[in-house]
Amino acid sequence: MGSERISDIKVMSSWMRKKALEMAYYAGDKGAHLGAGLSSIEILACLYGGATNLSAQYMKRENRDIFIPSKAHCVLSFYTALAYSGFFDIEDLNQFEHNGSELPGHPIMNSNRGIEFSGGSLGMGLSQGIGMALAYKKKKYSSKVYVLLGDGECDEGSIWEGAMSAAHFKLDNLIVIIDCNKLQYDGATEDIMKLNSIRRKFEAFGFEAIEVDGHNIEDLYNAFISFQSIYNGKPKVIIAHTVKGKGVSFMENRKEWHHAFLSEENYNLAMREVEENEQ
Repeated sequence: MGSERISDIKVMSSWMRKKALEMAYYAGDKGAHLGAGLSSIEILACLYGGATNLSAQYMKRENRDIFIPSKAHCVLSFYTALAYSGFFDIEDLNQFEHNGSELPGHPIMNSNRGIEFSGGSLGMGLSQGIGMALAYKKKKYSSKVYVLLGDGECDEGSIWEGAMSAAHFKLDNLIVIIDCNKLQYDGATEDIMKLNSIRRKFEAFGFEAIEVDGHNIEDLYNAFISFQSIYNGKPKVIIAHTVKGKGVSFMENRKEWHHAFLSEENYNLAMREVEENEQ
């Protein structure tokens, strides 16, 4: 079953990357967060493609698994994962960033669409996830709370206040994922605010930590599966090493593509490259 799911998630991630580019292109001159959207494709594909219990059929259950995109500008991967997984119609993605759309450039809480968090300001989602995980603990639910952070987001002091409290309350039902693409809006994370070893930092705060290739679906899948069965009183963190703008060579590791307008020429080049990489 594991190998079949991994194969299915690979198909899902390929579809998501192409759909994300299409969404960004049709958003027009409003632009889109392409860099972060493309770096987190495989992470979101694993979350919603079978490595967890995040599912549209459970949305009305109080004890459902929950995903919080604290790195809220990952919407290109977030919305495509939700649509592919049946939370809403795929055709709705065509309304991305259009006036009156329920799919703006940062997510707005909408349980009908599987969106459990209104994001924009960084550093906020971990605290919300901790509150939910603590409530689940008190109610003796076995469900998990997943929170996606960016490595640049870890400059925020609220992240470390949250990490300290998560360990204090022994929230082993909390799984944090860090999209570690080593770039943020202003430049390289090491130049803006040197983090040194994120893993050692989280371990010092009392987390169980693992590092993986954030574009290797098998490694991501196995990390999620292994952490779901560990109840040792420690919150968990998966540090996923990724490439900003992954899959499109002229976007990769370029801070200019953190948020950018995708011209017709660049859209065609990007789609051609993604499709060639599938072969």
